[in-house]
Amino acid sequence: MEINSPVSGLLGQKGSDVWSIAPETMVFDAIKMMSEKNVGALPVMRGDQVLGMFSERDYTRKIVLKGRSSKETSIGEVMSSPPLTVSPNDSIDRCMRLMTQNRVRHLPVVQDGRLIGIVSIGDLVNWIISVQTAAIAQLEQYIHGGYSS
Repeated sequence: MEINSPVSGLLGQKGSDVWSIAPETMVFDAIKMMSEKNVGALPVMRGDQVLGMFSERDYTRKIVLKGRSSKETSIGEVMSSPPLTVSPNDSIDRCMRLMTQNRVRHLPVVQDGRLIGIVSIGDLVNWIISVQTAAIAQLEQYIHGGYSS
């Protein structure tokens, strides 16, 4: 487990359950689904194609602050598009850089044109904490003479 490990390792631990919505879905229904599933963003899909992402940030900035109605506005009108995606072979480090540079908190993981998972900033932080915890444990073991090369 390393920061240069591929995203596929993280998905293997996390699982690859993904809930998605269609662009025709009303924002209210998307927010309701996000609440029920306890997620901060949903990929917007048409068939197997990821058209964009809809996040809590999109809701606050494009609906609430603009005085729009969530029951009368479709996701397609306010989603973030085109989506920023990664492949399962991309590194955890690359994902962190993309999220930081683009100020996003969720990245769809796409392989051969198909969505296979989503990684969030929380997933990446948890991974990095695990990497650091393992490194500290190895160093402590080495200092105490229990580490063999």
